[in-house]
Amino acid sequence: MDASSSPPLTAQSTVAVELTGITKRFPGVVANHDIHLSVRKGTVHALVGENGAGKSTLMKILYGMQKPDEGTIAVDGEQVSFGSPADAIARGIGMVHQHFMLADNLTVLENVVLGSEKLYGIGAGARRKIKEISDRYGLGVRPDALVENLGVADRQRVEILKVLYRGARILILDEPTAVLVPQEVDALFHNLRELKSEGLSVIFISHKLGEVLSVADDITVIRRGTTVGTAVPAETTSRQLAEMMVGSELPTPETAESTVTDRPVLTVDKLRLEAEGGRAVLDDISFTIHAGEVLGIAGVEGNGQTELIEAIIGLKPADSGTITLLGEDITAWATRRRREAGVGYIPEDRHRHGLLLEAPLWENRILGHVTERPNAKGFWLDIKGAQSDTRRIVEDYDVRTPGIDVTAASLSGGNQQKLIVGREMSHSPKFLIAAHPTRGVDVGAQAAIWDHIREARREGLAVLLISADLDELIGLSDTLRVIYNGRLVADADPAAITPEALGSAMTGAASGHLEDTETTTDDDAGPEDEAR
Repeated sequence: MDASSSPPLTAQSTVAVELTGITKRFPGVVANHDIHLSVRKGTVHALVGENGAGKSTLMKILYGMQKPDEGTIAVDGEQVSFGSPADAIARGIGMVHQHFMLADNLTVLENVVLGSEKLYGIGAGARRKIKEISDRYGLGVRPDALVENLGVADRQRVEILKVLYRGARILILDEPTAVLVPQEVDALFHNLRELKSEGLSVIFISHKLGEVLSVADDITVIRRGTTVGTAVPAETTSRQLAEMMVGSELPTPETAESTVTDRPVLTVDKLRLEAEGGRAVLDDISFTIHAGEVLGIAGVEGNGQTELIEAIIGLKPADSGTITLLGEDITAWATRRRREAGVGYIPEDRHRHGLLLEAPLWENRILGHVTERPNAKGFWLDIKGAQSDTRRIVEDYDVRTPGIDVTAASLSGGNQQKLIVGREMSHSPKFLIAAHPTRGVDVGAQAAIWDHIREARREGLAVLLISADLDELIGLSDTLRVIYNGRLVADADPAAITPEALGSAMTGAASGHLEDTETTTDDDAGPEDEAR
């Protein structure tokens, strides 16, 4: 590893894009300071760093969404200046955002050509081009498929095809594996290798260091807004990368001791939820979570997890079945009453269900708890109480912000997540819905969130954990269930199952009780060994 220089170039490996001395300031904060990034043609270049390190700002500058205050951008050796994403696209730069930007009610073809109708038309010419790109890079995209019927991995491939359709030779992928199971990650990495074999360059932003080491050719680490080092995967480990990022070792989610009691906290019995036309999106769902227990639900997104969460929190009424909290039937209760009874909620989509993006942080601290202390005194809001407690959350949960009066939209995604987790844990819930609690957070914040969940579990908290991070599911859960097509189809022992076996069950390849047949017998294997 080298804290100052970029990877050496060869005659066959010239620079595709180079950022030099990039600095970007916002009121009260310097997001980027003198950042240097050099991406070689035909390579996957990983960009890693903790939440708030400046990764998103840097990529927005490269994609023309923001202008740097200082520094230069060069593409193929020529200095450029972007005033908008259209300028970046014109120079062959495309970006696939973590939150996909597709219209569900349109077909794949319609999504791909939207805004680029002049390139190949909207009919046969566009269809031929889509098929050509899909076949060339092994994307397997079906032009006539309706986007709302696609799984998350297929949607991601559509997003990649969109930028290739517009002529991109440099692709920015923001947290591309955040919602993929291991088999889908393998397929994505195969696609990336196809892209770079054709001379394309990929900037790969991720917090999953094992994946970074397996797919990247070069790695750049940024911390607190500046470049702190570069690394070659063959010469570094996950632990070393973690130390560069946050100054600490790579955390693990393992729970050492069982805290499960025989006291039921939440019971779901024969729950059924139907979509329009009578099709069941949840069918015969039954389980009980006890005090001190974490029940993990594993499943490819779109198999009923969202509907299960919405039914339990009260956003969607069940068509049949019952939900019981501490022995009391809450099936007909409104969401507010469930919250006041001790149901905590970390939503899977923090922007839609967790935050008011244009409101200050202290107002976001009140959300979902408007009638509870310290946000309220009797019938009145206690603004000073909410503001004081927001400062405590910012400190205890390491929310990187210049103050509590800035808007939630001004925070990085990981810092938004830490604010939500801090808000929900601050009310000592009896039962917690934790949907992707560490999605988009760095290893340091991930460790802190795991610690908060483990501590609350020791104190008797019952947790429903839904996550796309299979290591997180296996490590934190006392009990594991698999959901597929709206039904619980398998259960697994977290102490024995591997991510690969669990991922196989999530795709419908197995049912019943799952047993691990691939567990390593090398007790000394570390994170860096597993990453290889």
